[in-house]
Amino acid sequence: MNKQIHPARRWRAEPGASLSGSAVVPGDKSLSHRAFILGAMAEGETIVRGVAESEDVLRTVDAVRALGSEVERSGAEWRIAGHPWRSPDRPIDCGNSGTSARLLMGAVAGRPVAANFTGDGSLRRRPMERLTKPLRAMGARIDGGDHLPLSIAGGRLKGLRHVSATASAQVKSAILLAGLGAQGPIELVEPMPSRDHTERMLPLFGVEVESGRCAEGRLASLGRERWLRGTEISIAADPSSASFPLVAALLVPGSAVGVPNVLANPLRTGLFETLLEMGADLRFERRRTVCNEPVADLSAGTSRLRGAVVPAERAPSMIDEYPILAIAAAFAEGETAMHGLAELRFKESDRLATLAAGLAVCGVEARIEGDSLIVRGCGGPPPGGAEVETHGDHRIAMAFLVLGLGARVPVTVDRPEMIATSFPGFSPLMRALGARIGAAG
Repeated sequence: MNKQIHPARRWRAEPGASLSGSAVVPGDKSLSHRAFILGAMAEGETIVRGVAESEDVLRTVDAVRALGSEVERSGAEWRIAGHPWRSPDRPIDCGNSGTSARLLMGAVAGRPVAANFTGDGSLRRRPMERLTKPLRAMGARIDGGDHLPLSIAGGRLKGLRHVSATASAQVKSAILLAGLGAQGPIELVEPMPSRDHTERMLPLFGVEVESGRCAEGRLASLGRERWLRGTEISIAADPSSASFPLVAALLVPGSAVGVPNVLANPLRTGLFETLLEMGADLRFERRRTVCNEPVADLSAGTSRLRGAVVPAERAPSMIDEYPILAIAAAFAEGETAMHGLAELRFKESDRLATLAAGLAVCGVEARIEGDSLIVRGCGGPPPGGAEVETHGDHRIAMAFLVLGLGARVPVTVDRPEMIATSFPGFSPLMRALGARIGAAG
């Protein structure tokens, strides 16, 4: 964890400067992926505004083009002309994007086409069986094991009632997308709610979706109307991206930062709920609804945080935000215990192990107990002064750069180029607020 890393591949964050201003962060990645896939499946033209133009989302754009749809960027708008899908003449390379892979696999399964799916080394290590198993049960023909590369031949699917052992918006969404081309009822049951963006977006395209509770947990089902029609979609700012400047403002003395137009879906605001419990000066203003999704303007100011217990049932609403929460916990007074983090072992890195190791080299006591991460806060700035190995994980890199802004000594991270997979403008945005982030010499 402390080995020397080539200087050209390192960024350093230095403490000392307060942060202020308004940060306009990219559109939400989850919504962007879904808008392009549904637009490509729809009849007619779909116009999307506020797209997250990250590497992950552009992988989805490339994929739907290869499947036969026309996609063009015109100023601030993206236009998608849906056409009958065709089998691509080359593998669909999803890069580092698990959302691209799983949602597109579901969409392809429901169409009379065949496609091969692959990704980078990190994505090829991520498990796929919990998705391929229900798709096979619906009738999709899938060649391959539990990991990419895989090939899928779709069409002629039957209905399915799938009861999932864990909450996963990607698996749920993939089955709903496959179900658009299936004959028979499609029902998904999860033990607790996961992100519901697919259920909220499908009606914008004219598809009937029902959501509610059942004896086994949370139910989502498709109605009889499954024909997609083109529409217009406006995408709010990504709460995961917004978390980095907002948490930095909480930790760096004398700071006050606002982020407008943030997606405030209650199944995505677990981090903000937790920060409020920790005593954060964090405010939601101008709450409104845009394209079936709650939206608000957020602002944050320097706060004295205290430790908290984060229950396992909150994990689905903040699964991508645990790295930045762990950084906030490092500054807090007392212990913060985060439970139910098994999913973190299967992200771009083993985030549970990577977080604990990174905190340790920065002088913060952290331990893993089963699927829980316990961080003993420093009650103020942690020591810092370390080089953190990110294992190519963009959220780990951004989180530890935020730690460096408030630590006693600068913090360096390796492989910052991976940040572009989700937040390509991270460094200039943070510098515009006053952050000292740049290449390590």
